[in-house]
Amino acid sequence: MSTAAGIPFSVLDRSRTRQGQDGPGALRDTVRFARRIEALGYHRFWVSEHHSVPGVAGSAPTVLAAAVAAATSTVRVGTGGVMLPNHQPLVVAEQFGVLESLFPGRIDMGLGRSVGFTDGIRAALGRDKRDAEDFPGQLAELLGYFTGTPAAHPQVHAWPAEGLRVPAFVLATGKGARVAAEAGLPLVIAAVRGEDALLRAVDAYRRDFRPSPWGERPYVVLSGTVAVAATTEEARRLLLPEAWSTAYSRTRGVFPPLVPVDTVLATTMTARERALFEEAWRGQLYGTEEEVAAGLGKLLARSAADEYLVTTSTYDGEALLDSYRRLAALLGLRGPDGPDA
Repeated sequence: MSTAAGIPFSVLDRSRTRQGQDGPGALRDTVRFARRIEALGYHRFWVSEHHSVPGVAGSAPTVLAAAVAAATSTVRVGTGGVMLPNHQPLVVAEQFGVLESLFPGRIDMGLGRSVGFTDGIRAALGRDKRDAEDFPGQLAELLGYFTGTPAAHPQVHAWPAEGLRVPAFVLATGKGARVAAEAGLPLVIAAVRGEDALLRAVDAYRRDFRPSPWGERPYVVLSGTVAVAATTEEARRLLLPEAWSTAYSRTRGVFPPLVPVDTVLATTMTARERALFEEAWRGQLYGTEEEVAAGLGKLLARSAADEYLVTTSTYDGEALLDSYRRLAALLGLRGPDGPDA
């Protein structure tokens, strides 16, 4: 796959609900969106895991990934990610074994180390914060089921995963970059803020990387928001619904559905809400094609990333698709039936 930046570009969709929409509608939108992203020529389409979050419908990523894979034919499909501390590694191996068996050569296994986001959710999952501390052990056990060598349970077999090779990725939260390096796995790391810290983490990952059967060399996937529109202001407006949702969640502990841009602009915010709102969209990559090309070029040159995972969300679905369409054209992506869709 050829891009103007010389690397693949992929998409993460969080199945965000929009004002007036229910969860089932958001999930169906994700499946439809995946078909359109595939037609534009993006490399991967990933879905996420959130529990008891009102504005996010994606709670069962392997189930949703199966629906996406069944509705598409060429794009790689995966998770960004399954939060491993929430699950038993055996069950995760079995789920991805089934996915890979049904859709051979198209499944990715993105794995994170977060555990449920409140005490109540953790209790419902039967987990606590300490479960995230053994992420390296959980990861080793999970990968062992694919190779038939799960050290923790040597007599246990994860059918049909055993003998299959599903590409695994580690999402960098906290110590995630170091875990990825030690396990010899690709790293997915957010690129939205703190470029110096990002580059230090990437450099450390590359320095400490240990080749493994899962990866012969370091592989870095940057993830972040990219919004492209006809004008800088239009692109900025795309970011506002998600920014307000983030500010709202940090002041009320509830992640609300996305609302229209005009609703956001008409909202009277407290000083703290305004500060969080502005922090949420500043530093993200947005603008016209020329502005985004310049921003991407600088970031990718400094980081030498191998891939970029675009994570943009907004209220207006058609405006979002137009942004992805503009980005695909900018990058020179070609879908299975032509340059655009």
